Amino acid sequence: MAVYTDVSESQLGAFLQEYSIGQLLSYKGIAEGSENSNFLLHTTTGSYILTLYEKRVDKSDLPFFLGLMEHLAKKGISCPLPVHRRDGNVTGPLADRTAAIITFLEGMWMRKPTAIHCREVGKSLAALHLAGADFPMSRPNALDITGWRKLWDGSRDRADEVEPGLAAEVDADFAEFERGWPTDLPSGIIHADLFPDNVFFLGNELSGLIDFYFACDDIYAYDLATCLNAWCFEKDNSFNLTKGTAMLDAYQSVRPLSEAEKQAMPILARGSALRFMLTRLYDWLTIPDGALVQKRDPMEFIRRVRFHRQIKSASEYGLK
Repeated sequence: MAVYTDVSESQLGAFLQEYSIGQLLSYKGIAEGSENSNFLLHTTTGSYILTLYEKRVDKSDLPFFLGLMEHLAKKGISCPLPVHRRDGNVTGPLADRTAAIITFLEGMWMRKPTAIHCREVGKSLAALHLAGADFPMSRPNALDITGWRKLWDGSRDRADEVEPGLAAEVDADFAEFERGWPTDLPSGIIHADLFPDNVFFLGNELSGLIDFYFACDDIYAYDLATCLNAWCFEKDNSFNLTKGTAMLDAYQSVRPLSEAEKQAMPILARGSALRFMLTRLYDWLTIPDGALVQKRDPMEFIRRVRFHRQIKSASEYGLK
């Protein structure tokens, strides 16, 4: 569920007086996502998304996130646009939260993506990387290896409750990453969370990218590795080589990878899988049942980490 803060009609009506988007016709909560409270608004001028930023989002990062969306849209990337208030700001107070309104994108996310969808994602991710290259703001990745270590420190003592031996297994991963994580690969603005529920399609055509609230400066190929983890594994946790090939070919048709990026892909994919395993593990162990934050089983990404440990070459992902 992704409505953690209720908004009354009177509160919302007063909030909308600060915008030039017409009169409110209807609104409803959106029951997807896990970080913020989201509502679909219908007004006399169209449809919009209202987001109330919850505790996990640092309010000081909002100018970066919202400014990035505006920058990318001007560069031809299909993504939501923040709606400016009458005073020129893009955020305001609502129900004791900081809130923003963004434009509505048509489309739906793919529950069962095919290689065609993976190809579209590969092209769009590469285009995003190029479009963000001259964005004037920067934001360090709060979930880099240092961030992973903080999550692990808060989870390690109970990790073996999820699976016996997990603590020692992840300790060995950290030792390897802290010794050999690449530091000199091409970097810039990345999405960092381009999972299927953050990509909209109309049929087989990609209609937009959403949810830039993990966007940051980091390694481009790491972002691509995250997409391999998010899009190219099946329900039985097997890697779909056809999907991987489609995504990697499409990415390189827009932004070719360097030899160093290709060689680093196995460790980047393994690190990305660990990152998502750790956020899930931390929530799984520390958030009580019945809490508002959505908890996801970490075992899915524990299996991905194990898969990537066996990979010796990026060709095993379909990289030509």
